[in-house]
Amino acid sequence: MFDFPRDGGEMGRAIRAFNWSKTSMGAIDTWPVSLRSVVQMMVQQGHAICLFWGDDLNIVYNDAYRPFLGAKERGALGQPFQEIWSDVWEDVKPFVAEALAGRSTFTEDLRLIMHRNGYPEETFWTFSYSPLYDDAGRVAGLIDVAVDTTAAVKSRRNEELLRRELVHRVKNSVAVTTAVVSATMRHAETLEEARDTISKRIAALGKAQNLIHQSETDADLASIIRESMEAHLDEPQRLIVSGPDVRVSPQQAVGLSLAVYELATNALKYGALSTESGRIAISWSTREDKSFRFIWQESGGPPVQGPRRRGFGSRLTDQIVANYFSGTGVTLYERDGLMFELNGTLHNGFEDESEPQRTGDHAA
Repeated sequence: MFDFPRDGGEMGRAIRAFNWSKTSMGAIDTWPVSLRSVVQMMVQQGHAICLFWGDDLNIVYNDAYRPFLGAKERGALGQPFQEIWSDVWEDVKPFVAEALAGRSTFTEDLRLIMHRNGYPEETFWTFSYSPLYDDAGRVAGLIDVAVDTTAAVKSRRNEELLRRELVHRVKNSVAVTTAVVSATMRHAETLEEARDTISKRIAALGKAQNLIHQSETDADLASIIRESMEAHLDEPQRLIVSGPDVRVSPQQAVGLSLAVYELATNALKYGALSTESGRIAISWSTREDKSFRFIWQESGGPPVQGPRRRGFGSRLTDQIVANYFSGTGVTLYERDGLMFELNGTLHNGFEDESEPQRTGDHAA
């Protein structure tokens, strides 16, 4: 066996053992000095690096690059670029062409939808493609120095969306407070009763707002719903809640409180809670695989008409909140009552019973 490369961890051993003669790169002892120099440098680097060489652009990579491949990593060594990264080939093809033309590229936070683990995955990458030359000075491949920036990009995006949501909620609070006062006055028999009830409901409204900032411990799902809904209800029997005992992670607690608050706000202004006969049913279910389903169903309100345009409120529930659960959300404007359905996954950090028992229907 040709003793190359020296050392280089797991991938150094894998490169030495691989039968390169079956690829367009040829047997390892025939590799040009220029290629061996780059490979030796690469396998001893702590930064994630890979290179593509030869007519088929076969891949060679170091230990730090292995996690980027996900489930593709098994059997990836020596595979052509277009095959191993077929899911993103069309996205990166222009950068490959530039490098093979002798021009380096640098790309920051490029969004790529990868299928490296058997499902579509939104990822972001900062990387540089640079040409690699053979001993005769001809471009024979390219080297990729990459950084996975997915976590950083999503964190920035979530912070931006949350700031927008907070502004949106401040504006909504004025309308909600007015509606709470109106609903209370509709049922109060005396000014003293109205004053006392309004004070309690405004306090409950503030408590619901505070749920956004509670992120230190897991939260009980039923409690989230009760506290988020309390300020919007003039009569407890307007709300029926049912589902198993579930505790959700702090981040998902925030997401659910945002969804429930937004839906309740709209129900109070336009939907089931804007009339005396309207009702809301909230239910949820979970499975052993941590899948999660949440349903909001209104009934008894005015006839429902879909919005003329999709505002930030519907994008909040259908997209932003759904992202907290790595799932999907949909709002259906059914004539008998608006319905919102969320399907996703309970993330790490939640606790529930191994065999959850239904709490039964109960008024919040």
